[in-house]
Amino acid sequence: MCGIAGVMDLVGRRSVPHEIIERMSLALYHRGPDEEGFFIRPGLAMASRRLSIVGLADGQQPMHNEDKNVSVVFNGELFDHVEKRVELAARGHTLVTHCDTEIIPHMWEESAEGMFERLRGQFAIALWDERQQKLTLGRDRFGISPLYWTRQGDWLLFASEIKSLLASGMVPAIPDRRGIDHVFTFSALPGPITCFEGIQMLPPAHFLEVLPGHSHGSPSIRERRYWDMDFPDAGQENPETNAKTLVDEFEHVMLDAVGKRLRADVPVGSYLSGGVDSSMILALACHLRGKSISTYTVRVNDPKLDELDAASMVAKFIGAPPPVVQEFTHEDAISTYPKLIAAAEAPVIDTSCASLLQLAQKVHECGQKVVLTGEGADEWLVGYPWYKAAKIIGFLDAIPGLRISDKARRAFLRFSDVPQYPPSFRARTEANVGGPNAWIDSYGLLGLAKLRFYSDSMHTVRESTDPWSTLGMNLDRAKKWHPLNRGIWVAGRVTLAGHLLQAKGDRVAMHSSVEVRYPFLDEAVFDFCAKLHPDWKLRGFRDKHLLRLLAERWLPPSIYKRGKVIFRAPLDSFHLEPEPPYIRQLLSEDSLKRTGYFDAATVQHWRKTYSTLRATSLPRLSIEMGLAAVVATQLWHHQYIDGSLCDLPSQARTGPLVTIP
Repeated sequence: MCGIAGVMDLVGRRSVPHEIIERMSLALYHRGPDEEGFFIRPGLAMASRRLSIVGLADGQQPMHNEDKNVSVVFNGELFDHVEKRVELAARGHTLVTHCDTEIIPHMWEESAEGMFERLRGQFAIALWDERQQKLTLGRDRFGISPLYWTRQGDWLLFASEIKSLLASGMVPAIPDRRGIDHVFTFSALPGPITCFEGIQMLPPAHFLEVLPGHSHGSPSIRERRYWDMDFPDAGQENPETNAKTLVDEFEHVMLDAVGKRLRADVPVGSYLSGGVDSSMILALACHLRGKSISTYTVRVNDPKLDELDAASMVAKFIGAPPPVVQEFTHEDAISTYPKLIAAAEAPVIDTSCASLLQLAQKVHECGQKVVLTGEGADEWLVGYPWYKAAKIIGFLDAIPGLRISDKARRAFLRFSDVPQYPPSFRARTEANVGGPNAWIDSYGLLGLAKLRFYSDSMHTVRESTDPWSTLGMNLDRAKKWHPLNRGIWVAGRVTLAGHLLQAKGDRVAMHSSVEVRYPFLDEAVFDFCAKLHPDWKLRGFRDKHLLRLLAERWLPPSIYKRGKVIFRAPLDSFHLEPEPPYIRQLLSEDSLKRTGYFDAATVQHWRKTYSTLRATSLPRLSIEMGLAAVVATQLWHHQYIDGSLCDLPSQARTGPLVTIP
């Protein structure tokens, strides 16, 4: 993984001052400390920061085709580049490096935008076609590699991270309250909306075609999707009923996915939690590469969340070295959170992201650049507990047309003294995702915090926008899927793309120059899982059923039978005594009124009284999540918008914006 950035004149051929593209590149130094490269043309400047992993000696960017009329800066890895190089050479292309980046301009020569459908891996690409005078930006299918863009008057800017756009001096840091509302809706930012006004995230599986006006009339910016998650119609899933046949096939695609992600000119390690997902990845990797793969795990100082014993047992069973351990305490959550928000460029509610930021730093200190991890298994094979809850609740709706489950939900919230939305809210949400969906209740727990904590101006945003409608689901297809597969689509589009691959993945890892690779996000693995009958994903109340059958071949029973443990640090870390000074400052009445997102009196009330609620109750959990979201939002505002809310350092810009004559 690397970092890319660029500036284009949309109406002419004005030169981009070199100090602008240099500042944008420098802001991405952590993504690529090994090398820096620039591509400069009249009206266009692009930069690359390289973390050298493949083609160490000859992988410098930008890269070109033979006559240099197609040029590329690239962030990511193309895991089948070895095979693609052979195919391209057989068709007459001349390739002169050992780096995966080089196949991109040659594939563009053959297929233009159709190239994206043929790429396999994790990537964000910026490609300039000199003959067509066209800039194309593209992202991988699942959103592993980030890419942001903005139009500022007659200029288009893009970068791997928002801080690079802001470093240009051409982009103002203005909050977009819709993005904040998305955080309180999904605990994630699935895009395209961000928390910065005018800055968009290019959605997964999309490309942006930019034609400047100097040779094509008016400038044109067109976004297009090249792929979407799809599933068979309900009842048309893979009819195979023989477990051994399916396990054999699954094992084959998983071995291929892990094997391709072990390709590197540097050592590859692995995160290990002791759960079935990461344990399977390690077992397959050790089978393919040998027993010397380094493993890394977080130890949280809470017996209910500590997974070190399970991780150590797995490593010993497989024959891998004992895990390198990163300790994580309540105090670490508090002290690391400002760095996490700075890295993520958005409010982050999941406190475990801070522990993964520290874990990536440990990986870097050990001299490692690449690690494998198990994200994607819970998404494709329904590993989250709310699928089981949805299945139970679904029994209440056995009589068509009654929807007893809705009445039960509303009665439970009323009994728990938790505010709730009108009945029409759920119907509208379900309509936006093709029908009933397990994630609506899960996301709804945090969404209830809006009703408690929002200010009047944020309620105006809440009432005038619908985050669910921005996800881009193909409703004609979704209505035909099994409800379980509708849940998988939302999990992949929101939780995976908007959180696990961003705040919990790319941002915290690349902050320490570490690349994370995801075998469960291999294209063939998704295709195989998508076609499975739902019973192979959730058999009765056994989640990830097929994965657990595969794990019986590779792991001890205590692991493949182990239930889902949601990795997080305690949510109440921000509310312990003694109160951290920056928390007190961020939640002061003055700071809350200055940002204007939250009702100051309500925040103060619940800070004083939430601890009187029963520790495991729904009201307390809802309030803890809401207060954590309030802290994260205030901290983000301090970091990027207004550096006067507390005594912590801030990246908020002062002074006028840069203008280019």
